[in-house]
Amino acid sequence: MKQQSLSSRLTYGRAIPLERLVSSIGDRAQTNTQHYGKRPYGVGLLVAGVDETGPHLFEFQPSGMTQEMSACAIGARSQMARTYLERNLEAFGGCGREELVVHGLKALKESLAQDKELTVENCSVGVVGIGEKGLEGFKLFDGQEVKQWVDLVAEGKEGEESMEVDS
Repeated sequence: MKQQSLSSRLTYGRAIPLERLVSSIGDRAQTNTQHYGKRPYGVGLLVAGVDETGPHLFEFQPSGMTQEMSACAIGARSQMARTYLERNLEAFGGCGREELVVHGLKALKESLAQDKELTVENCSVGVVGIGEKGLEGFKLFDGQEVKQWVDLVAEGKEGEESMEVDS
């Protein structure tokens, strides 16, 4: 991906569209499924990025299939996170960055084992965006930087429990 991005920048003077970049990587992975003796890739990816048309999220599967997603979770125990994202998908359109991060962490929390808690030690937040509060491209928040969001998710859970008891 890095090589193709640099090549596009040098040849055409602009960034390669993210969809074309992900598609070419998918095509390369897919050829491994067609030839005897070649092993298919054994890992799926979520590829997030920004191009001239805005931010995008793509799911890359080991078979080479790629598709653009509005929200997605992959990996072990991801089904509960996907269920959360599907249930709340319509609300995402009107959300700002902070609310979307909280939704992402709630989905992550759904995928944790029952005896595990969401903490600043076991999560990081990656944000892709353009022109919002000085954010251009990709920013990774880690450690104490995610504390405010983790606290909001924990407060939200307590609020839900107290509502259930009051009913």
